[in-house]
Amino acid sequence: MAASETTIPSAGHLLETLLRTTHRLHLRFEAQLSAFEVPEYLSGPRLRFLVSVAEAGQIRMSDIAAKLGIKPRTVTQFVDALEQERLIVRLPDPEDRRATFIQLSEIAPPLIQQARLAMSESADMVLASISPEDRGELLRLLHQLSE
Repeated sequence: MAASETTIPSAGHLLETLLRTTHRLHLRFEAQLSAFEVPEYLSGPRLRFLVSVAEAGQIRMSDIAAKLGIKPRTVTQFVDALEQERLIVRLPDPEDRRATFIQLSEIAPPLIQQARLAMSESADMVLASISPEDRGELLRLLHQLSE
């Protein structure tokens, strides 16, 4: 093969590599959470859910389902689990008896902060060998894929 020729990976190979990489990054992130003594029940998906609630302040369960692109039943499962851990509280919607608001409890923000520190440290370790320029290109490509 000449130096100017490049092998173009198949879409399937790229997707497989992306999924495998995502899985490895997820495992590394979970390990960092544990190292920072973030409780085991606060997994990556639950943390993302809590961060979304924190950003909203107070949000209807149906609205967070739409925002995160998940099924209402999944939201109920998250809320049930996080409420059991006393990280989320449910509040009645004064304008709609059928709807329920959720918001963080007072013990959730410090745990979220701990988890964000773990994520930051994990990200620094994972991306240490990638130049700032390549990071920018990777971000651009990931945004392109997600659109």
